[in-house]
Amino acid sequence: MVGGEQAVRLSAAELGSALGERATLVQFSSAFCQPCRATRRVLVEVAGMVPGVEHVEIDAEERLELVRRLEILRTPTVLVLDGAGQVVRRAAGQPRRADVIAALGAIV
Repeated sequence: MVGGEQAVRLSAAELGSALGERATLVQFSSAFCQPCRATRRVLVEVAGMVPGVEHVEIDAEERLELVRRLEILRTPTVLVLDGAGQVVRRAAGQPRRADVIAALGAIV
């Protein structure tokens, strides 16, 4: 997971789902993406382990305006948002469970 994200804030309305109280794991996926399925399992598991953390999956093909705005170039891409919806970490490709936990540990 890489940091250094420019000041981007996402709302529940933009995501189509409630933000987590402490953090939100936002996953951009596509229908035929094998790594997206494994990423979903990892993020759901980690969100279930940490109180106040939500997982939101967005179909990149259905949300092209958001994909372009956030410069999502491949799936899966994972954004880690703090409790206010500020993007604090970003990673493209299938993340390792330990990396997701470490990214959350830095903000919760």
